Amino acid sequence: MSAIDGGLRVLRSSPFIQLQDGGRFGVRHLGVTQCGALDWVAHHWANWLLGNPLTAAVVEIALGNAEFECRRDAPLALTGADLGARLDDQPLAPWRSFEVRKGQRLSFAQPRQGARAYLAAPGGFQAPQVLGSCASMLREGLGGLHGDGRAIAVDDSLDWTSAASATRQIPAECIPDYRSTPRLQLVLGAQIGDFRGQSLFDAFNSEWLIDQRADRMGIRLNGPQLQCQRGSMISEGIPLGAVQVPPDGQPIILLNDRQTVGGYPRLGALTPQAVARLAQCLPGQALYLTPTTQESALLAQRQLLAQWQ
Repeated sequence: MSAIDGGLRVLRSSPFIQLQDGGRFGVRHLGVTQCGALDWVAHHWANWLLGNPLTAAVVEIALGNAEFECRRDAPLALTGADLGARLDDQPLAPWRSFEVRKGQRLSFAQPRQGARAYLAAPGGFQAPQVLGSCASMLREGLGGLHGDGRAIAVDDSLDWTSAASATRQIPAECIPDYRSTPRLQLVLGAQIGDFRGQSLFDAFNSEWLIDQRADRMGIRLNGPQLQCQRGSMISEGIPLGAVQVPPDGQPIILLNDRQTVGGYPRLGALTPQAVARLAQCLPGQALYLTPTTQESALLAQRQLLAQWQ
């Protein structure tokens, strides 16, 4: 699209501002990873506010530093992190829908609470479908506004697919508090018995700090050194939220843009809700890992999904 088309013109952006949807599935056997919104819970709520399909395309705004010019009147919705959003000169709180008018400017400064905000438009933002999704993935050259995986750039034009079918209000009890120290639930994996007893105690009873090496592919944790007694491993499929432990003993939590296979032993995998909460953590933030069972995780997931029915 040209800069004069569409509903939003991009005036300021960064490599961390991308078009994302519910993700790309059924193609990992081709070496193509999942992608999609990191905080899928905030992503779903943004679409829910406008009556969109829950997995519709949104703009994932990581760490702020973005500005858009509104090209026509429309309802939009904003969830996730508080990035100091403003509509012209007025502060704009997240977790709500709001009206924009032609000529207004929507800007995002820097994180105040959380790391990623999600901007939704009526029906979802328009972009070409690549392998069933428009989720951006630069490494693989797939998805995004132009189908080549690139992030949203200055002078790009964003348009949406329809008029809003609903504007809703999120129940207060459903809005997360990103200021609290997260306790991330982890379903134990097949190699859990290969870790030394002290390492298992340390894994679930120690504070972990998020390393500066954190992106959409994975997040490194700094804390006690975990030791695994297993030697070499045959590479195997990597699920979302997998907690790998490389030889240095510092866990790596793998996220949406992860590789499809890996050969490091794993403590297990975070639950989907824990992955969403982790997506809102900034480098240096403390967190705890908490073991859970697959049955408990499945029940919690079903209860969460019931909120949008």
